Amino acid sequence: MHLYLADWIIVVLYFVLAAIIAITLSRRARRSIDDYFATGRSLPWWLAGTSMVATTFAADTPLAVTGLVAKHGIAGNWLWWNMALSGMLTVFFFSRLWRRAGVLTDVEFSELRYSGIGATILRATRSVYLAIPINLIIMAWVSRAMITIMETTLGIDGTSATLILFAITAAYVLLSGLWGVVLTDFLQFIVAMVGSIALAVVAVNAVGGLDALATLSQKHFGQAQHGAGFFPPLDGSWLPITTLLVFLAVQWWAAWYPGAEPGGGGYIAQRMLSTKNERHSLLAVLWFNIAHYAIRPWPWILVALVASIRYPNLDNPEQGYVLVMVDLLPTPLKGLLLAAFVAAYMSTISTHLNWGASYLVNDIYLRFLRKQAALKEQILVGRLATGVLIILAMITMQFLTTVESGWKLLMALGAGTGSVLILRWYWWRINAWSEISAMVASFATAITVQYYFGYNADDPSGAGYAIVMLWTAGITTLTWIVVTLLTPAESSNTLEHFYHKVRPGGLGWRRVARRLGYDKDRIPGGALSWLNWLSACVAVYATLFGCGELLLGSTTKGLVWLGTATISFAVIAYNLRQDSEFMTSTTITKQK
Repeated sequence: MHLYLADWIIVVLYFVLAAIIAITLSRRARRSIDDYFATGRSLPWWLAGTSMVATTFAADTPLAVTGLVAKHGIAGNWLWWNMALSGMLTVFFFSRLWRRAGVLTDVEFSELRYSGIGATILRATRSVYLAIPINLIIMAWVSRAMITIMETTLGIDGTSATLILFAITAAYVLLSGLWGVVLTDFLQFIVAMVGSIALAVVAVNAVGGLDALATLSQKHFGQAQHGAGFFPPLDGSWLPITTLLVFLAVQWWAAWYPGAEPGGGGYIAQRMLSTKNERHSLLAVLWFNIAHYAIRPWPWILVALVASIRYPNLDNPEQGYVLVMVDLLPTPLKGLLLAAFVAAYMSTISTHLNWGASYLVNDIYLRFLRKQAALKEQILVGRLATGVLIILAMITMQFLTTVESGWKLLMALGAGTGSVLILRWYWWRINAWSEISAMVASFATAITVQYYFGYNADDPSGAGYAIVMLWTAGITTLTWIVVTLLTPAESSNTLEHFYHKVRPGGLGWRRVARRLGYDKDRIPGGALSWLNWLSACVAVYATLFGCGELLLGSTTKGLVWLGTATISFAVIAYNLRQDSEFMTSTTITKQK
């Protein structure tokens, strides 16, 4: 792809704006470790939520969606669409609890909820596990996608170019901390979305418009349901009804996956912990889930359909997205799309560098090695850790063949841990050994089922993945329940301290709440939280399908779907206005 002066001006302008943000915020990041990793707890909901969306919009995501659509039609996206159920659970049942916890990282939560040697082991092992292997896998597949983009678009050494982008990203992360990450995320999200929409418009026009795209997709995939249908056909070879039910009934609550952790966690928890108060925490995650699942996918899907039609025989279908960009875009849109991919890549890498460093500094160095380390020393350790993460991530990417394989690997390894991550907030009996046993059992079972019994999580039909998920989730859940019942409960002092600070409410804490005089406590939002969760799930999927129908199907059906979404959103808005604790959360937070 040949770039002209106008293209390069757009790319350079993006880097200049990102640099201005980093330099402007560098002083704020030096105030304290709380400012560096949590913005001093001052993020408004719209900025925190948009940062979450930008982080999950990486260079790999459009490519992965293109690969899924090319192989399985639009319905291939159920591999990640199902996680909206978990995301909305975080909104209404966990966002306020995370903000009340007031920890710096989600791993630090371990020693708030638990005590003793078990809590220490859990905090140490989980911080290393998340900061290094999990972080490496994510940064590796994101970098691999960026290498593909650089080589296909510019014909240059993709590895060297990506390393330069990695270094630039690391520089502004270390300079400005989470404030820099979040504000550049906001810029990066705008650039990435404008670029994605522009590419979708150009790609659709190139095949003759939306009606022509729907017709060509039907011809390419054999019938409309195979290509443009929102659900896989019953007679299809991929994602049979039993596998789809695993996605909808098991995966969303059982599997741990970065950005969609049951109960929240990782960088999603980091953003919630950084908001102004509980109200902003809830609204941030709500906006994130709406944008992530209902709004953002369609520009990618439209381009993916065009790519499937134009390049039907690619060895790696994920490359189709980039080829559409190279072959169809005029100047200066080429520069805009390149800037969009750079922005998407840098937003994800910046979050993972800051997030991973927060574990290594807060949960390893300050917790176990140098509890009284000065701020300059903490930043130095973070910089050294960042450098190590960069090198290891580039090595790890050599072992991932596609982005989709990376997604499936993480979800299979995390299957079964979701249930304990959810219930630890709402059942007093869960202890540190419950979580430790779940982590060990999940990893061991996923590896055993795949490599000893021969079930492949990357099976093209989806059946192997479903089997790995079911076995791993079942054995892991059974393991942690048995371990919980066979090991002692946490001490009364630990349970009472946690309850007094977080006030989760509900039947699972009734015996502890009574001792503290909180026997009438309910879960945040009370019974209406269940209605809000259901309404939010309906709203997200109705918006997703409504937009799809308007673009590729029936206008009438699209309006019906969007009408359903509007009613569902209205129910949520009404219920939240009736929740006095939610409406006055600013005052409540300040009192705490």
